[in-house]
This record gives sequence, C-alpha cells and structure tokens, in this order.
Amino acid sequence: MKAIYSSAVPDKYKFGMWAFVLHRVSGLVIAAYGVAHIIVISTSMFGGTFDTVMENLHKPWVVSLELLLILAVLYHGLNGIRLLLFDIGIGIRQQKPLFWGLMSMGVIIAIFVANAMMPSITGGSLF
Repeated sequence: MKAIYSSAVPDKYKFGMWAFVLHRVSGLVIAAYGVAHIIVISTSMFGGTFDTVMENLHKPWVVSLELLLILAVLYHGLNGIRLLLFDIGIGIRQQKPLFWGLMSMGVIIAIFVANAMMPSITGGSLF
C-alpha cells in the first residue's frame, strides 16, 4: 500500500531535505538554549548566588553541551549563508558543492573550537 505522506518518511529524503531538516532542528536547539539560558541566569536572582551558578556552568558536561550548541550555531549560520546566497541568485545550480564547501569550512572551525574547549572538558587538548 502506497503511503499518502511519503515525504514524511526520512528514508525517502534527498540531500536538500536533510539540509532543510537539520537547519530547522538546529534552529530549535538554539531557541531552546536561549530559553534555558534565561532560566539559568535568572536563578542567581532567586536564591542562588551568581558564583554558584557560574561554578555549575564550568562543569565538563555543561561545557560539552556548550560545544554542541556552538556546532549547532555553526551549522545553522553557514547553512543560512548558503540560503542567503540562493536568495540573491548565487550558486543555485551548484547547491551540493556550495553546501559541502561551507560545511568543510565549518568542520575546520569546529576543530579549532573543540581544541580550545577540550581543556575544560577533559583536561587536555585534541592535538
């Protein structure tokens, strides 16, 4: 039996649809972080001290989550640049190479960022 909503089945997604879905998911993660950030920072106003809040934010598991947030922002930003280029008519016929070029630049930036954050997570660096 043929599914009515075949575009809702992830195994049928093509390249562009995955870029679209990841862009939306990364946007939701960034928005959720914004709400969580306001809640955590405001806890210092209601009973907790700012120093206690900051001490908790420097724990390795929190820094790991911050690294994931930076990766989401990096993907969302670079994919957003790609979409802006399409809107002004640049790279429309080269969508995949443009995507992979920007993502390779993102991987290089992510390596440097991860290397800078690793001492807070594991006590050592990547290199």
